[in-house]
Amino acid sequence: MSDFNGRTILVTGATGGIGGATVRQLVAEGADVIASGRSVSGLEALAAETGARSLPFDLTSEDSIRDALEGVDVFGVVNCGGSGGTIQNPMETDIAVFDKVMSINARGALLVTKYTSASMVRLGVGGSIVNVSSQASLVALNGHMAYGSSKAALDNITRVSALELGPYNIRVNSVNPTVVLTDMSEGYWGREEIAAPFKKAMPLGRWATPEEIAAPIVFLLSDGAAMISGVSLPIDGGYTAQ
Repeated sequence: MSDFNGRTILVTGATGGIGGATVRQLVAEGADVIASGRSVSGLEALAAETGARSLPFDLTSEDSIRDALEGVDVFGVVNCGGSGGTIQNPMETDIAVFDKVMSINARGALLVTKYTSASMVRLGVGGSIVNVSSQASLVALNGHMAYGSSKAALDNITRVSALELGPYNIRVNSVNPTVVLTDMSEGYWGREEIAAPFKKAMPLGRWATPEEIAAPIVFLLSDGAAMISGVSLPIDGGYTAQ
């Protein structure tokens, strides 16, 4: 694992399960972590626990993102902020919900990439961006029209960003996790009639923990992944291998 000392890493969605675990692992590796999210109190608690810096901003607002990131120099970014939306099939899809999920999961991540990559290019020392996508972008999941579409868009943002930013030695990758039972996912995936058949179809047969998603994120940020860019990495217990 690379030594992160002296490297500043921005983590959005830091008050969530995966985001919080990522902050903790990066701090343990010696990174200078900037934790971002909407909950000021949640960020303050995380900062008090870990020593990370807090930087709240609104992923739905370009002005908020630009103002927060102006003058902030980073080596790495983890785009972990996200919205699950609602479980709806194509006939039921609420377009207002669809638009909100796309605005946060895809547009928000793009805007963070827009302003942080400009800083990375100016600094001229390269960098690494990891987008937290989902297995829902790789396979069709019932009811996941909005969420899956937003994550598929995020995977394309990953690929195009890797292509465009590679000449500046900036790597861009996605991780595509299976279910992690967080506050956002518990309502649907916590139901046994939904969970049981899904786990039965998964070779490893269980949900992931936040720490099991954070560890590959930290690896992709590190120099050990220096030749990895443009990938969407399933962290899904083998589900999408079938």
